[in-house]
Amino acid sequence: MTYLTQSRRGLVASALALTLGLAPAFAQSPAPAPVPPAAGAPAQPQAGTAPAMPQNMPQTTTTPDQPMTGKVPEAANANAPVGTGASQGQGRQTGPDSFADVVAAVSPAVVNITTTAVVSRPVQQGPAFPEGSPFSDLFRDFGIPGPGRRGDSPFGGPMQQERSTALGSGFVISSDGFIVTNNHVIDGADEIEIEFYSGARLPAKLVGTDPTTDIAVLKVQADKPLPFLKFGDSDAARVGDWVLALGNPLGQGLSASSGIISAKSRALTGTYDDFIQTDAAINRGNSGGPLFNMQGEVVGVNTAILSPNGGSIGIGFSMASNVVSKVVDQLREFGETRRGWLGVKIQDVTPDIANSLGLAAEKGAMVTDVPAGPAADAGVQAGDVITRFAGGEVADTRDLVRRVADAPVGEAVDVTVQRAGKPVDLKITLGRRELADADERGEGEERGDPQSQQGDAVLGMTLSRLTPDLAARLRLPENSKGLVVEDVDAKSDAAAKGLQPGDVIVEAGQKPVATLGDLRGRVAEAKEAGRQSVLLLIRRGGEPRFLALSID
Repeated sequence: MTYLTQSRRGLVASALALTLGLAPAFAQSPAPAPVPPAAGAPAQPQAGTAPAMPQNMPQTTTTPDQPMTGKVPEAANANAPVGTGASQGQGRQTGPDSFADVVAAVSPAVVNITTTAVVSRPVQQGPAFPEGSPFSDLFRDFGIPGPGRRGDSPFGGPMQQERSTALGSGFVISSDGFIVTNNHVIDGADEIEIEFYSGARLPAKLVGTDPTTDIAVLKVQADKPLPFLKFGDSDAARVGDWVLALGNPLGQGLSASSGIISAKSRALTGTYDDFIQTDAAINRGNSGGPLFNMQGEVVGVNTAILSPNGGSIGIGFSMASNVVSKVVDQLREFGETRRGWLGVKIQDVTPDIANSLGLAAEKGAMVTDVPAGPAADAGVQAGDVITRFAGGEVADTRDLVRRVADAPVGEAVDVTVQRAGKPVDLKITLGRRELADADERGEGEERGDPQSQQGDAVLGMTLSRLTPDLAARLRLPENSKGLVVEDVDAKSDAAAKGLQPGDVIVEAGQKPVATLGDLRGRVAEAKEAGRQSVLLLIRRGGEPRFLALSID
């Protein structure tokens, strides 16, 4: 399970340690007994360990079940309070009489996972002093072995090999022995063993891992078909629904805890995050265990907890089953993930941007840059707003990222962009995300500190033309054109939107600008069109971004 703590921006994981919180299912300790180590050497963040701290809790983002319109809600009936009789009115029970039937049905397919690894530790031969300490020379003079002797340890002593043990949870997803758990549970393991509720044990081999979603797939060989679980539809789950978590907390064996779905679509740290938040108790050792709905379907994989002290405080996170099931299918088939890649940099469409472009609603994903790749080959341009992908509407950037990742690599998909107020239909053959990430090289240009050169004020900014000298200072190509921001009025909309000295305005109203006259002309055109803002494309440190500034 992973812990989300101060040292890790406040997150404690149940899956990673549970990732940050369970001190991952991979908190290692010297082995003889298969019990979770009380104090083990912390692993890397992916391993699920992180010290729990009380301050600086991490922020999360959420896509709620209902869209955030920014509008004041309106009562359907001005004379009746909301919620009255809601449960009874829909024929739903207020709560289950017991979880026993669900636990009895699913527990045969929930497993404990024990991993072992060989680690090197220095052999303690006497009092430990840093190399060069006068005490180390004193002990050597008296013939007492200790630091400073020839060997492999940091202080010169010999090293010894020890076996380290870690615990986690998992669940069977097929009768032929495929098992799902967290990647941090088995990361670095030399041996993996699973234990059923009945006490039976089987060795497991690793099929594939996806560190991005912290998912791993294992395989065991059994003489007969195994009981297995079914993935449910996590999108259909609602905030307030009852859920049940099963796992191996703190090495105590199969344990059940219940709660409700507290929130959905939590984004913690990753590009493809889609966590269900629950108040069902999740602790160390729960990492990789299933989160069930009341039909006994897996709607999440317990992965992390938010905690100031390393223990459950009722804020746990489970990776949504609709994400996990797709990852698992690829790991079973290929032993690795194969996500689609569009090849664009994008940002959300804000109300200001939608207004400046004349869009009916702030939906879609705005393209800020188009490096070499599938999108560039198909004719996508910076400033386009992707409104449809593979036949479905695009809500925002998160929606587009996930849908592209789920799309088949190498297949052509239909994409619609809004360009200059009109829809443009394109067909794009997707690349593979993993290969694109591996090929990425270099960093963005560093932002210089330009000197003022006959600047003039527009939209609350003091601007000057981008000369070859300024371009060199900003490490931009010699033939670059645009306007350099020299100063920003603290009371202006530009300051409120985050513009700062050194930014370069390269487009306004989706047209290039090279002079102050160009920018004033774009502002005048926006006013004539009845718009309240003008769309600017800026570059900062070589990275592009669109901003809509008020022209009132």
